[in-house]
Formats: sequence, structure tokens, C-alpha cells
Amino acid sequence: MSLSAKSIAIVYHSPFGHTAKVANYIAQGAEKIGVTVHQMDIEHIDWDILDQANAIIFGSPTYMGSVTGPFKMFMDSTSKRWKNRDWQGKLAAAFTNSGGLSGDKLSVLQQINIFAMQHGMLWSGLPLMPTGVKPTDLNRMAGYLGLMTQSDNAPVEITPPFGDLQTATWFGEYIALLINKITP
Repeated sequence: MSLSAKSIAIVYHSPFGHTAKVANYIAQGAEKIGVTVHQMDIEHIDWDILDQANAIIFGSPTYMGSVTGPFKMFMDSTSKRWKNRDWQGKLAAAFTNSGGLSGDKLSVLQQINIFAMQHGMLWSGLPLMPTGVKPTDLNRMAGYLGLMTQSDNAPVEITPPFGDLQTATWFGEYIALLINKITP
């Protein structure tokens, strides 16, 4: 399979739907810039798309200060790509969601960052200054290594809050603009 347009793959684990919802908002932002977006839950990986995408955005809920067990299994399943340097030079970014305001989200972004660095990928964080701490504010978690969102342990229909979802859209736009800058 050959991807003709610039593309982003968003690969995530979403046991309750919150992380998938955030992925959808990231995709909407990237699509505004004209980049093709392929979303996939780790249960349905399309390795060809991951290998050919210009960027991969990784997403996992924060469970006990770490990525989920299934997401870690996905990471481990990339060992042949690591050995072959298949993703070297590809843009990488990450996002995470938890029920708690902190929930140790930073440790998940660090874990995914190290994973991407081991693959030789180029990392993009979230260079958006926080606009406040209310649920309507952008980057209210003041995350810079990647996107952080919160679900308040509430149903996916009402959470994450508006500001977190708008930050996700901003993040998708930003990654798409980076693809346009660094990819011929």
C-alpha cells in the first residue's frame, strides 16, 4: 500500500472510549490542515499504514502511572521495526487521558517518548501555553511533552471537557503543520 498524501497514523488503546474520543479530536485538527489521518485501536493494527505514515501519534490511558498493559504489548510487538530502524526519522507524538487531574500522566508521556526515541523517531511535544485551569481552557494541564486530558471518571458522552478536546484539535493541527514543514 502506498500513501500518496502526507499522513498521520493515530494508534491508541481505549478500553472505555475516552482515549478514542481524544484521538477523534486530534484527527479533526489534522484533517483541517489537509493531512490524511488513519486512526486505529491497538486491537486492529494496520502495520503498512504505520510504516508509511509521515507521523505516528501514540495514545494510551494512564493506568497506575503507566500505559495500559495492552498498549505495552503493542509497544513490545514493534521490536522487528526497532531492529530494522523502520520508523527512524518519522515524527512521533503522544497523548494520554486519566480520570484524575494528575493521574501521573507525565510518566505515560515519558514512557512513550522513550519508546519513540528507541525507534529513532523525531519527537514533538505540545508547545501551547496554558490559558488557565478551567475545563474550558486550552492546555489546562500545562503539558508540554505531549497532550494530557482528563475524564473525571465520567461517561465518554460528557468528558473529557471542552477545553481538553479543543486542545486535542489544536494538537492535531500542530502535528499536521509540522508534517508539512519537515516532509518534502
